[in-house]
Amino acid sequence: MGSAAVHPGDLFLIAGPCVIEDETITFETAEMLKTICSDLGISFIFKSSFDKANRTSVSSFRGPGMEKGLRILADIRARLQVPIIADIHAMEEIRPAAEVLDMLQIPAFLCRQTDLLLTAAETNKPVNIKKGQFLAPWDVKNIIDKFISTGNHNLFITERGVSFGYNNLVVDFRAFPIMRSFGYPVIFDVTHSLQLPGGQGTSSGGQREYAEPLARAAVAAGIDGLFMEVHPDPEKALCDGPNMIRLDEMQGFLKRVKAVHDLVSGQICTTQGPA
Repeated sequence: MGSAAVHPGDLFLIAGPCVIEDETITFETAEMLKTICSDLGISFIFKSSFDKANRTSVSSFRGPGMEKGLRILADIRARLQVPIIADIHAMEEIRPAAEVLDMLQIPAFLCRQTDLLLTAAETNKPVNIKKGQFLAPWDVKNIIDKFISTGNHNLFITERGVSFGYNNLVVDFRAFPIMRSFGYPVIFDVTHSLQLPGGQGTSSGGQREYAEPLARAAVAAGIDGLFMEVHPDPEKALCDGPNMIRLDEMQGFLKRVKAVHDLVSGQICTTQGPA
């Protein structure tokens, strides 16, 4: 998958701005995240969307569109030698996106769209499918069966919280071992799990202050990778600002999270002094 493989047992990160705002912000975020992950020994896949079809309001910023967005992502891939992923929302986006992206992503609201899943699988690309906010963890078995019916087993499943009343999501940590029992890597979408969908009337709110505790807990529960939306200045971001992580906080955030991962995976060697 591009220039960085995801190795079993190693923590990996999918991260980047929610949507491509401009070339400078997108490239600089990707460059910094690559450096941070390289320093910490975390495999990195860059994510930013060329179009956000699922927005609260018709006036919400959606992105530069497929043609320009894929060109920007291809440039980042070439210049930084990092694999890239983005959302696909419609059948007509799949083939052009697969020519550029290392990995495709199916948004949560579309996770049961059979034709979309099958066509994405038939590209033979790795595909990350986000579990819908409306599904139980065992329901992903049907999604997996649809996908692998094409012969493509390069599949990831992402937990991004479950609807909990109005304008709120909750993470059920029982979901991680249940979904992992189906034999495919499980990713925890930290920042989308902290959305307050439609919580600001014409846009979603968020609670990024809880991102690190949830990430540490998910890593301790044995997930394979993390998904996070990251921005240099979330307060000025054009999409998902309230739940995105500040870029300058990512080094410490990931260092602490990886320490938990290394501990629970047995990679930390301790030495015992004299009795």
